[in-house]
Amino acid sequence: MPSSGYSTPSTPTGDLRPLVTPRVMPALPRRLWSDRDWERVKADGPRAGDGSKWDSHCLDDTLRLYRRGTGYGIYEATFRPVATGGWKISRAVVEGHAPRYASPSAEYDRVVLELVVSAVLLGEPARELRAQLTRMMRALSGVIDMTSEVAEHSVLGLPSA
Repeated sequence: MPSSGYSTPSTPTGDLRPLVTPRVMPALPRRLWSDRDWERVKADGPRAGDGSKWDSHCLDDTLRLYRRGTGYGIYEATFRPVATGGWKISRAVVEGHAPRYASPSAEYDRVVLELVVSAVLLGEPARELRAQLTRMMRALSGVIDMTSEVAEHSVLGLPSA
């Protein structure tokens, strides 16, 4: 059987499963991460008991994000150095297999990918991204008075910053 190019890493938190149907993300985070941020992303994934709904694994310059509990791969983001310094996401894919992940929109995936890197992996407050997520969750659910805590917990599993 031909290789898909995706490996199945295993971590102490359980088996992590590669994306079944990777779909290229048309909207990417525009953020520039510092060299220090990138080193932290590569070295410090979320740990069991941290309250996050995400696990991470970095292989070379590709960050893979998995849903904790299922181990399903949801996002893969390739980071590239920028000539002026820092790192940018140059390419990303999202799980396109609906039973594993049903993406509501390209913009939602852009925000969630950046929010997981910023808030979960780097521990930043990421207030504007959190506010964007809350607005999107309210619109998607039709619950206009959904609190930010509920919206964030459903996606991140972290308490609000």
